Amino acid sequence: MAESGKGKKAGKARKAAEKRTSASAPATEKGRELEVIILGGGCFWCTEAVFLMLKGVEKVTSGYTGGFVPNPPYELVSTGLTGHAETNRIEYDPDLIPFETIMDVFFEMHDPTSLNRQGEDFGTQYRSAVFCASEEQKKAVEAYINKRRKDYDRPIVTGVRMLDRFYPAEEYHQDYYTKNPQQGYCRLVISPKLERIRKEFAKELR
Repeated sequence: MAESGKGKKAGKARKAAEKRTSASAPATEKGRELEVIILGGGCFWCTEAVFLMLKGVEKVTSGYTGGFVPNPPYELVSTGLTGHAETNRIEYDPDLIPFETIMDVFFEMHDPTSLNRQGEDFGTQYRSAVFCASEEQKKAVEAYINKRRKDYDRPIVTGVRMLDRFYPAEEYHQDYYTKNPQQGYCRLVISPKLERIRKEFAKELR
């Protein structure tokens, strides 16, 4: 049977999404190669808003990682049944913001000792996790975590694994805080978090 117009469009959309799952490093307009890391720190709206404030961060994309369902919709990820975590694909210029600072901000903006929960958001989709673009990056993340263990009274539960696929979330999730600063969750949860990061990392802001 011939594929319908809608079917063709859906097929093209799926192929485009699959192309965007790569962890390969893009380049800046000036030709500098960017580093890529995938972070899961609870609600991806929070992580996105935090990292967009930092100089050297070129792009932040909210999405889903670590599960077994291809191209999952938000509603399904929210059930916790897909295995995916809400994550953010961070593209950054290491000449402007080093890996260590990326990790420092990540650990400051969420609780790495909280298992499958950040604040009132709970479920495996909100787990603390890092999905690495290379074995070298994975070793660096593991070394960072080992160094930070002494700073916490409870065990760090942040999962570290190699990236399989990253699926960009729906468009309405992208740049969510900027578009919806007066929304309840943004005012009560994200805004205070941003204020804390502004104080702790003032020199790293744009």
